[in-house]
Amino acid sequence: MEIFIDKRVRAQQFRLRLRRAMDDAHISQSALARSVGVDRSTVSQLLKDTGARLPNAHVVGACAQALGVSADWLLMLSERPENAADLMSNTLTLTEAPRALVDERIFEWHKEAAGYKIRHVPAALPDMMKTPAMLEWEYAPHLGRTTAQAIAASQERLEFMRGAQSDYEIALPLYELHSFVQGTGYYNGLPDSIRLEQTDRLLELTEQLYPRLRLYLFDAQRLYSAPITIFGPLLAVFYVGSYYMAFRDRERIETFTDHFDRLVREADVTTRQLPEYLQKLRDTL
Repeated sequence: MEIFIDKRVRAQQFRLRLRRAMDDAHISQSALARSVGVDRSTVSQLLKDTGARLPNAHVVGACAQALGVSADWLLMLSERPENAADLMSNTLTLTEAPRALVDERIFEWHKEAAGYKIRHVPAALPDMMKTPAMLEWEYAPHLGRTTAQAIAASQERLEFMRGAQSDYEIALPLYELHSFVQGTGYYNGLPDSIRLEQTDRLLELTEQLYPRLRLYLFDAQRLYSAPITIFGPLLAVFYVGSYYMAFRDRERIETFTDHFDRLVREADVTTRQLPEYLQKLRDTL
């Protein structure tokens, strides 16, 4: 629904926002006039006028550019003062994603979102639910001698997450779990003993941590999701391999949250059905 704003109110807000932007940028009337290409008296008039008249588009745009704000914000068409480039810079960031268990950036995001619901589509089985043997098989080729320390640190952070009062919802493709149990694809060469122990671990945690942790299985032939973690209303982070792509703007976070909630809504195996489903898979080992 479009909201109509009285011309006098818009003009008054323009003057207030122009003054605020000048103060924030520490720019005087004379300096702004030089940047815009007008007389100082014109800038003074913009700030002191009490009527409903607004400057022309060229002056508004030039003021916005000189002050590093958006013209839409000056004209009350937006509540964000940043210009488009700054908005993109602030709302989208790329962070290196090391192939390691101890990821300081991820841990900081979890701490920042403590108390909020965490929604997670992992790239494989969730790290926080893996056994030490599973972690060693997966990460030892990359971590070498530091694997033991990394696994210990990972377990410590699982304990932090348990006590952070956050709810965790995890959506996993059905094929991922089947591939793990059968030892195919990514899990080719994973010993039977580790797969059996890991399956027992999944059974233990899904029952022990319910309802704080809820795991759903969706059919990737009907629904697809890239690996993503949504940290409450604060940010949504995609895992793209070598980097994390993090969004902080509300609109995108809500869009990705809706996407995740659809995975849960249309899951083939719900969190209540999961223990029985896991048990049947375990019986095939």
